[in-house]
Amino acid sequence: MVGGNVLEKFNGERLTLFRSLGRRFGDLKVRPKLIVLHNTFFLILTCAVYFSLIPLVEERALDSRRRENQLLDQIFRDDRPLPQIEGSAVYEFREGDPATLQIPPDIVAWLDQNPGEVYQSPTGTWYRKVPSTGEYRTMQSPDHIYAETVQRAQRTLFVVLGAIYCLAVFALEFLIMPLYVYRPIRLMLHADRATQQGDRAHELIREADILNDEIGQIMRSRNATVAELRRHEDSLAEALEKLERYAEDLRRKNEMLETAKKNLENQDRLASIGLLSASVAHEINTPLTVLHGSIEKLLETAPDPATKERLNRMLRVTQRLRKIGESLVDFARARRQVVEPVAVRALVEEAWNLLAIDDKAASVNFRNESHGEHWVEGDSDKLLQVFVNLLRNALHAVSPKGHIRVSSAELQENGKHWIRITVDDDGPGIPPEVLPGIFDAFVTTRLDSKGTGLGLTVSEGIVRQHGGSIAASNREGGGARLEVLLPAALKPATIADTGVSRA
Repeated sequence: MVGGNVLEKFNGERLTLFRSLGRRFGDLKVRPKLIVLHNTFFLILTCAVYFSLIPLVEERALDSRRRENQLLDQIFRDDRPLPQIEGSAVYEFREGDPATLQIPPDIVAWLDQNPGEVYQSPTGTWYRKVPSTGEYRTMQSPDHIYAETVQRAQRTLFVVLGAIYCLAVFALEFLIMPLYVYRPIRLMLHADRATQQGDRAHELIREADILNDEIGQIMRSRNATVAELRRHEDSLAEALEKLERYAEDLRRKNEMLETAKKNLENQDRLASIGLLSASVAHEINTPLTVLHGSIEKLLETAPDPATKERLNRMLRVTQRLRKIGESLVDFARARRQVVEPVAVRALVEEAWNLLAIDDKAASVNFRNESHGEHWVEGDSDKLLQVFVNLLRNALHAVSPKGHIRVSSAELQENGKHWIRITVDDDGPGIPPEVLPGIFDAFVTTRLDSKGTGLGLTVSEGIVRQHGGSIAASNREGGGARLEVLLPAALKPATIADTGVSRA
């Protein structure tokens, strides 16, 4: 029982060893594996041929030697002369007395006792005493020739088999295997590497490099699989691209919907404000008219210049209030827009003069650097409202000793002639979170937050009505910058000279 367990353990260990060796052999690359296999095969084949032919040659040589010895024994025994054939001199046949032939004494004694008999020594020498004459004869048998023949056959067979083995290995390793095994495998490995790296130009094996054997069938199957995979990938990528476009379009439409909702809400609020403005203007216009008339009558009867000066200031205030009331009515009621050439520099000066009643305006450094030759096309009253809003925002943003600068420039864009008016200030600038929606209505945290939150919205609407654009940004040195782009117009004198009419 114990012996059976030991045998089972030994068989198990041997099986484990064989499996381990088989695993290691299987893990080798294809080339080393094939080298081991075909070298082992040729080595076994060479040994089998060698050890199969050499015994046969030895047997043939031994049989030839035995037959020759029998023939020589018969010739030597019967006193027959040696045949005169080529190579017979190797037998060294001699006759004479024992001293001359150098026959050992024990052999001479045997020959004397057995005349006519043949004595063959282990060294291959034949001895005989002729009974009729009493002479002694010796002959040397050429046994070494057979041994040399066998050795020469062994050497020749070894060289021939070795040469055949080397030639076969060379042909396999450097001609056959590289062309029909290693190269196709290398092509597949390179193609797989290109597939992993996404190199579509080199991931398919050329049809000219594919043979019609089993490896070629694997190559064609791989090419078909990769091509089908790429086709599915392209279809999937196209579907994903369409899906992304649909999603982007859906997001854009959702944003448009949200914007439309906000615009509707803002328009509703603007409409309510317009109605309220019209109502307020209607209510204050009548008292203002009465007050205006009363001030005019008092001016006619004023006794001294100081009183007249006060009344004139009161009269200007009432006129300003009446204009405000008219603007409120205009806000609620659309009027026909009058388009005419408007001088940019004069427009800016008038806007700043309207803001000059603010005490802060006297301490601010205002520079109107707009060009005197720049004219724009539009409604002067509405454009004045735009620059009043922009300058008021700048005035609120700067410190009491701050700076406000207005400049203008000509430019060509999209085949049209434009005038760009820039309003710069050195205030704190526009907060980044406010900048994207600065022209939306009721954004109370932006530049005109001290007002109603509508100034920039109304300004943008007026500029767009004139076919222009308005943009806001922060200056590199600090402060805000608002740029208004309006269609350029010819000076009135130029219009008269050229006969060009204006609507």
